[in-house]
Amino acid sequence: MAEVKPIITIDDIEKLDVRVGTILNVEDVPRSTRMVKLTVDFGEFTRNILVGFKQEREDPTEVIGKQAVFIVNLGPKKISGEVSEGMIFDIGYQDGIKPVLAIPEFPVPNGSRLG
Repeated sequence: MAEVKPIITIDDIEKLDVRVGTILNVEDVPRSTRMVKLTVDFGEFTRNILVGFKQEREDPTEVIGKQAVFIVNLGPKKISGEVSEGMIFDIGYQDGIKPVLAIPEFPVPNGSRLG
């Protein structure tokens, strides 16, 4: 098991804008062996978020229509010619197991914030 990371403060957590969004579409990123582009509905806005699903899932499109948890206030980052506007939370990747989405217990309005 991984060691617990260093202690942070509540102020560190409050800097993150973590919201629930529904995955509307999954597109291949042709210039990448790992990345696909998710189009995610956050209620009042939509974002494109790149994720490494190509090697993690047989069919990356299986997540279309699912709600998941994302960080929406990361600065845009260009990866393999595409711009990513956030980050998905998944569970397991860093521990070497097949990742699963961090999802709400039951459907909530898109854009709902954690905290």
